[in-house]
Amino acid sequence: MAETIDRSNRDNKSRDKSARTVYVPPSNLPDPTPDPDYTFRWVATHVLGQPLANNVSLQMRDGYEPVKAVDHPELALFGNNANGNVEIGGLMLCKAPKERVEARAEYYNKQAQAQIDSVDNHFMRNNDPRMPLFADRKSTTSRGTGFGSGSK
Repeated sequence: MAETIDRSNRDNKSRDKSARTVYVPPSNLPDPTPDPDYTFRWVATHVLGQPLANNVSLQMRDGYEPVKAVDHPELALFGNNANGNVEIGGLMLCKAPKERVEARAEYYNKQAQAQIDSVDNHFMRNNDPRMPLFADRKSTTSRGTGFGSGSK
């Protein structure tokens, strides 16, 4: 006569999260199998059908080398028959040693910091103690009792 009602806590029951499907849009450029010793980069070889020889030459002098399709079988579908490199839509996959890429990033970070320091030093050269250019970067708020404070 009396129906049994399940009174267990809902927290004890969970939905199977693996049943949910999450959509991820496909990437325009496939990712090669990661290599801990190398950094990969897509280099533009053509824009609107016009070759960019200067860009490719600059990247080669900067330490990047083309990735061969035979070295990455997962990308062999995208290999160029003429030279065996991985190319898609005017972009060629290249790789460079991680140490070289990190050294390059450090070099440009130092250059950027030197420029920032130079601008700050030039700006602070005009500083006068009677009218400082940089005040303390603190703000305070106070509530008065006058007009517009909401008090009667």
